[in-house]
Formats: sequence, C-alpha cells, structure tokens
Amino acid sequence: MPIDEEVFGKVQEALVDALGVDDDEVTAEATLVGDLGAESIDFLDIVFKLEQAFGITFDRTELFPEDILTNAEYIEDGKVTADGLAKLKERMPFADLEKFESNPLVADFGNMLTVKDLCSYVASKQ
Repeated sequence: MPIDEEVFGKVQEALVDALGVDDDEVTAEATLVGDLGAESIDFLDIVFKLEQAFGITFDRTELFPEDILTNAEYIEDGKVTADGLAKLKERMPFADLEKFESNPLVADFGNMLTVKDLCSYVASKQ
C-alpha cells in the first residue's frame, strides 16, 4: 500500500523534531530505533507531536505493545510465542511483522517498526 504523501510529510516533520535527525534520514523504510535512534523516552514525544499534527489521539499501546512484550504468557526464552505473535498482529495490523516473525526476539522488536508502519498507523486513525 503506497504511503499518503501528506501523512508522510507530517510524520517526517514530527520525527525530525522529536529525534533531531535530518529529514533525508526519515525514509519510509527507516526503522525508528535502529536507523533513527529513537529511545523509549522519545516515543512519548513522537506520540505527542503526531497527536498535535493530526488532531487525533493515539493509543500508545497500539504502537508500543510493552504489555505483550513483557508478559510471561507471550514470551519464552526471550522470544515472542505464537500466541504473542497473534496478539501483536491483532494489535498492530498496520505493521509488517513478517521479518520479525522469522526470529521473534523480544530484544529486536524495537528495531522492526518503520516510518512506513507509523504512516500506516496514522492513516488508519484518520
């Protein structure tokens, strides 16, 4: 699904402002943590800036499902179980979890959310 350019522009602006990165670094495929250097505290600022830019309220747990990733019911040996993956897919239909599914290490989850996923999430809320 192609990214809406208006949505991308506002998401890009929010990420540049929140993370102090250059706008040319914020590409559709850039990961928020691995490529753009977002840390957990930054996500609060990102959500706030997106809410301001789009005039809508976001459910932080939809974007950052710590409750699933820290729940022993869904984690085994540092990996998300099949039930946990099903919960993530249900919670995050906007995210491409295919790569994460092949090796669902909890520690790697933060590196899978891309700018494109964030744009898809915003578009689904409008």
